Amino acid sequence: MARRAAIVAVAQTSFERDKWYQRMQGMAWEVVKPMIDSTGLDFSEERGIGQVVTTSDDIFDARTISDNAMTDVIGAHYRCEEKVSQDGAQAVYYALASVLSGHQDLVMVVGHCKESQAKSRNMVTHLVFDPFFTRPVGLDHLAAEGIQARAYMDASGVSAEQLAQLVVRSRKNAQLNPSIKDLPEVNVEQVLQSPMLADPIRELMTYPVSDGAIGLIIAAEERVPEITDKPVWISGVGNCMDSFFLGERDLVGCFQLGKAAQKAYSMAGVSDPLSQVDLFEISDRHAYMLPQWAEGLGLCPQGAAAWLAAGGPDALNVNLSGGLLAGQPMILGGLARVAECTLQLRGEAGQRQVADAKRAVAHGITGPAGQMQTVVVLEG
Repeated sequence: MARRAAIVAVAQTSFERDKWYQRMQGMAWEVVKPMIDSTGLDFSEERGIGQVVTTSDDIFDARTISDNAMTDVIGAHYRCEEKVSQDGAQAVYYALASVLSGHQDLVMVVGHCKESQAKSRNMVTHLVFDPFFTRPVGLDHLAAEGIQARAYMDASGVSAEQLAQLVVRSRKNAQLNPSIKDLPEVNVEQVLQSPMLADPIRELMTYPVSDGAIGLIIAAEERVPEITDKPVWISGVGNCMDSFFLGERDLVGCFQLGKAAQKAYSMAGVSDPLSQVDLFEISDRHAYMLPQWAEGLGLCPQGAAAWLAAGGPDALNVNLSGGLLAGQPMILGGLARVAECTLQLRGEAGQRQVADAKRAVAHGITGPAGQMQTVVVLEG
């Protein structure tokens, strides 16, 4: 029988616009300590945590190989540490592979980011483009995603007013999420009158600059009973990457998310996500991404305008946490989605709890315009 793995501990800091009072090591310790305290685990050679997978970005951390600065905080001076400089859902995938392959029984995942340290997020994401063809024309994530947003809205019929309503919904849901700080509710008019950043993306249609950290511990099935009576099993994972150059991609169709979802659903035995999944957490870095990624996950047909008008996100319990749009660091978007699903499946989501939640889907993206997509299926 194949090995199984479960999330046995989860912790996250608050997410704020500027944690000026805290260094990145302090944020990481804020999630590592409660996980160690609540599980009683350590880093001993025989029975302790054998591996740490970190998620961070050298540019946001303003130093090369920035995970070197985290070793003593995360226990990496005792055991191996490996870094995933991508969306945090990929770190979960890496840790899961270490357990399912039999290399480790216990793996800790820790992600951190202080977006507020950079003068501009656009200057950071500009560096992901190649220096010869696409940097000289000024591309960054925001510019690339403005192109995608326009193409998607034209093809799908989704209007600016519908996107504004998604922002209003996100901010309202975020009021029930105690990890989200400093993010007031807004109305449709405020969204539509906010400054234009990259047509058609307006300032309030994109996620705010955010600082914070998240941690998880993933355990092999035979170790779970000694650690927790509320494990959350990772029953399916899938990822897929599209071409690097925007000109080679179909920015509307998003085949890579369909492939990633197909892999994850198949592994978890999900044939109909609409009836077999209780909630979805989608990485909506901008408002237009929620309906576009919902199409890719199979939650609605292509052309999501009617789905939005019919209240599709509420009917399927999509992003009850507020989503990425409510403010987590970009690189932690997928990890935050996994953490939220874990809280829901453990019955610890407070006022936003989905009654009798048994199965959830978490989603993460890496790269410009959703170049790489990751899907994780979790079960309580």
